Amino acid sequence: FREAFRSRRCLIPADGFYEWQSRGKGAPKQPFHIHRPDGEPFTFAGLWERWEKGGEPVETFTIVTTDAPESLKPIHHRAPVILLGDHMEHWLATSQEATDGLAELLTALPDGELIADPVTTLVNNVRNDSPDCLEPANEDEPQPAPKSAQGDLFG
Repeated sequence: FREAFRSRRCLIPADGFYEWQSRGKGAPKQPFHIHRPDGEPFTFAGLWERWEKGGEPVETFTIVTTDAPESLKPIHHRAPVILLGDHMEHWLATSQEATDGLAELLTALPDGELIADPVTTLVNNVRNDSPDCLEPANEDEPQPAPKSAQGDLFG
C-alpha cells in the first residue's frame, strides 16, 4: 500500500461500524455497534487501488487501521482510523508538505469519542441487512465479560 498511501488516499463516510468480541471457544462472538455519542457521521481514512482482472478495471479500497483506544481494546485490539474536521482535508492533500505529516493522523480517536453498544447477534449473518441489527443485545444472551489486562493464560 506504499504507493496508495502516497497518492491514492480517500475518505469513507460512516455513522458506525461493528466489532466482535470473542466469548470463548464454541460461543458466538458478541457484536458491538461502535459510533459517536452524538450520532454524527464521521469518515474513515482509506486507500484505494485500481488494477485489471481479465482486461477489466477493478477498483478497490481498504480502511486504514491503528491500535484501538483503551476503551475499545476489550472488544478488539485494532480500530479504523477516523478523521474529523481539518484532518479530512489534510488526508486528501497532495502537496509534499501536507503528505509529510500524514503519519500523525494515523491514531485512534481519544477515549470517549466513540461508544460501543452490544447489539443482537442478528448482525452475525451477512444476509441480515436491516435496522434490526442495531437492536440492543438480548438480555437473555450471556454478555461477554471484559478481558483482563493480563489476558487469558489458558484460552
